[in-house]
Amino acid sequence: MNTASIIPASRTEHIRYAVRDIVVLANEVAKSGKEMLYLNIGDPNQFDFVTPPHIIEAICQALQANQNGYSPSSGIKSAIQAIEKEAHRKGIRNVLDLFVTSGASEAIEICLTALLNPGENVLIPEPGYPLYNAIVAKLDAVENPYYLDEDHGWQPNLADIASKINDKTRAIVLINPNNPTGSVCEMETLRGVIALARKHDLVIFADEIYDKLILDGQRHVSIASLDPDAMYITFNGLSKSYLGPGFRIGWGIVSGPQARMRDYMEAINKILRARLCANHPIQHAIAAALGENQEHLKDVIPRLTRRRNITTERLNAIPGIHCVPAQGAFYAFPRLDIPESDEEFVRELIRATGVVVVPGSGFGQVPGTKHFRVVFLPPEEILEKAFRQIADFMETWRKRTR
Repeated sequence: MNTASIIPASRTEHIRYAVRDIVVLANEVAKSGKEMLYLNIGDPNQFDFVTPPHIIEAICQALQANQNGYSPSSGIKSAIQAIEKEAHRKGIRNVLDLFVTSGASEAIEICLTALLNPGENVLIPEPGYPLYNAIVAKLDAVENPYYLDEDHGWQPNLADIASKINDKTRAIVLINPNNPTGSVCEMETLRGVIALARKHDLVIFADEIYDKLILDGQRHVSIASLDPDAMYITFNGLSKSYLGPGFRIGWGIVSGPQARMRDYMEAINKILRARLCANHPIQHAIAAALGENQEHLKDVIPRLTRRRNITTERLNAIPGIHCVPAQGAFYAFPRLDIPESDEEFVRELIRATGVVVVPGSGFGQVPGTKHFRVVFLPPEEILEKAFRQIADFMETWRKRTR
């Protein structure tokens, strides 16, 4: 009998997901009985945020009405109509196609799969959401990172983007608001990205999953609303702004010149048809979520603003840590002034204090810099306690390394 181990596909070698990987260590520390303070997962429902009741009711009604069979591959009619209306509200006028998926993650994976051949590349922001890197690795494509400028509020560095484009570059990813930094793109940045995309025939992947979670009274501008002659796919879903991450419902909006996008849209739809459909009864939540009732945001935004302020103030008061204030979403990405790696810092922080954050290297960062990501979703008293722990740990760490 052959007892040799099964050799996994080489495409899995470089797949990492720091947000979940750090939980392995956190679980080990929790077994010791230490109190754990989790600032690592961007899941509002793990804390004191609740899905709006009218969204839950729409799902319950669908289940009771036996809307439990397969749906059309692109999604049910009410969902598609609601997404199109939302696209128009955002100023996206030249909509070519819309489709509902199992979370925005599936939409992103389908669209990358339909676009990239082995050896081709897509421009991905660093810091940025690690899902993109994992998908690119799985497709035997090439990671092509561009950097965000920490000294300019974590705006995408347009000069760096321009320097990274080559004859195998197919698309540019723009995460706005950004995970993990909480930055929101300025108009100048958006127009600069469009100019580069048009010059080099790139598809813009506009990841706008946090578009309703904008702080300080700012306005989110969807990049696809600015120039109808560029090529876009805009991603969104119910997980963040609508407090339903476990629903696993997202969507994509294709817009741009129809003649140029036609073949690509058909490739996307081939994959959509092959995987049948997204969760049918949960799709009924889309029209409810995108409708006129947005009352939950009147509670969510002030709470996030207070928690952002606590996060920024407490972290910036700690010697050796500097934190750019988030403008959207619910993340901060503070910089560490330490000689060691951020991975080592985070591991020791978790072991010593039970405060769980994620090392910045898991999201990408400018070489030579060190960061960690904080989720400021927890209640204010938990944040205050966690930041006291971080301050005490940092003081001990700096004394040890002097």
